[in-house]
Amino acid sequence: MNFRRQFMEYNTTRPKLLLPEYGRNVQEMISHAMEIADREERNKAARAIIEVMGQLNPHLRDVDDFRHKLWTHLFVMSDFKLDVDSPYEIPKPEMLSSKPEQMIYPKGRIRYGHYGKYTQEILKDAKDITVSDERDYLKITMANFMKKQYLAYNNDAVENHVIATQLKELSQGTLILENPDELMNTNLILKSFGIHPNKRPKKNQKNQKNFKGKNQNRKQN
Repeated sequence: MNFRRQFMEYNTTRPKLLLPEYGRNVQEMISHAMEIADREERNKAARAIIEVMGQLNPHLRDVDDFRHKLWTHLFVMSDFKLDVDSPYEIPKPEMLSSKPEQMIYPKGRIRYGHYGKYTQEILKDAKDITVSDERDYLKITMANFMKKQYLAYNNDAVENHVIATQLKELSQGTLILENPDELMNTNLILKSFGIHPNKRPKKNQKNQKNFKGKNQNRKQN
């Protein structure tokens, strides 16, 4: 028992692995290299360790400049105390521990979420179009696009006059659809989504079938 306590080591008593994916053997090799007094021999040891690290993590070969990443990991595992000649700029601890700058999240109110932000911006800029033909083209194109987006969000049905009203609202009164019936047919749009409206049983029909089935069962009983 005393022999086991003296010579057996447990991971809980060993130093913490800085990069566990390389294993404890690589960590110990780096610790040994740090104790080599001769700089040339220490450089040879560092290059040998880099080769071992590359073999242990072949997936890094798919990463751009993977050898640079290996050298960075080498210095990290030495707690930046390994004094060797690196082919790359030696990283500093503060560079790796620094937090990236917080990205500014775009702010902006979307009137109708199912149309998206860019639809709203396009319609808002419609007032800048002065050529009547271009404005008419934009009007019918955007109206059909809005109808598709609406049906993709809610594939039951949508009235054309609703699309016309929202088109006018989002374009700030610039695009007015005089004849909403010119828009694409709802069933054709749904079929383009792989939905066949005529084959879907309506809710009322489904409830009537269930009601008839229950009555027949009662009569039989």
